[in-house]
Amino acid sequence: MEPVLPMNSHIVALRRYLLHGHTMLDEIDRDILRLLREDGRRTVRDIAHQVGLTVAPVKRRIDRLEQTGVINGYTARVDSAKVDGELEAVVELRVAGNLELEMILAFAESVPEVTEVLTLAGDPDAIARIRAANIHDLQRVVNLLRTNGRVTGTKTLVVLNSWSRLG
Repeated sequence: MEPVLPMNSHIVALRRYLLHGHTMLDEIDRDILRLLREDGRRTVRDIAHQVGLTVAPVKRRIDRLEQTGVINGYTARVDSAKVDGELEAVVELRVAGNLELEMILAFAESVPEVTEVLTLAGDPDAIARIRAANIHDLQRVVNLLRTNGRVTGTKTLVVLNSWSRLG
């Protein structure tokens, strides 16, 4: 029989993720995520101060959140309205039959103007967020969406202004 070794919460959470495909988040993990959503460039030292821990355990928690895919990247949020000529749109997608996530992701990855895709329960089946250089570029991307054999309908909404709790 193998000896039972004491396990810290980091290893327990990683094992739980590997066994069940998701990770359990405690209140400190959620606070760390909230702080990183507010400012992805925030230092580990600042986060540690905010959540009342030292730097080392906060660093381990962030590493675990990255390893398990809870944190899947860091990016800058750009205000399209302030970039010369750029516009942003949301395109509703209706798909024939069952929506296959792989189909949507393959399209999203192949078209750099698609910045985000949300699959939904209800109508529409999915929403794609698009950042285009101009209205002609937007039309080109929407036409690409429409030529996919499974897409039965689209509705394009041009963003005039935006607000996000995330900044």
